[in-house]
Amino acid sequence: MSPDDGDVSEGPARPTGVWFGVDVGSVRVGVARSDPRGVLAVPVATLRRDRRTGSDLDELNALLVEHEAAGVVVGLPRTLAGRSGPAVQEARDYGRALATRIAPRPVVYVDERLTTVLAHRNLAASGRRGRGTRSVVDQAAAVEILQSFLDGSTQQHLD
Repeated sequence: MSPDDGDVSEGPARPTGVWFGVDVGSVRVGVARSDPRGVLAVPVATLRRDRRTGSDLDELNALLVEHEAAGVVVGLPRTLAGRSGPAVQEARDYGRALATRIAPRPVVYVDERLTTVLAHRNLAASGRRGRGTRSVVDQAAAVEILQSFLDGSTQQHLD
């Protein structure tokens, strides 16, 4: 584990309440949510990333309030070798900015390696392909991120 990774701790066997998953991209943010029992992740929305005003963070916060969310899971796009790069830092920065808006709800991180690949494969298997699926891919990646959290994988808590 590198110093920028934060504390790693085992989460609950199954998170309770509605949790949201976020796939942070440079242009779009995919969003998914769980059912109240914390069993199944479903797609919610794709938000246009707005670094200037943070309107995407405001939209996400509104969704959290609407669904009475218990917390948010942000995917960390590590390399296949498990290293952190600029995209991981960007996801952490997004998580920190989100945490200030949603406190006291927690923001946790999960390793999201290959979630976009899985999302593309699953969409292709269901017959969806092409440029028009980009926003759907973002949501599907958020579903993969959140489902891995719900299934009990290790989370990294925001410092």
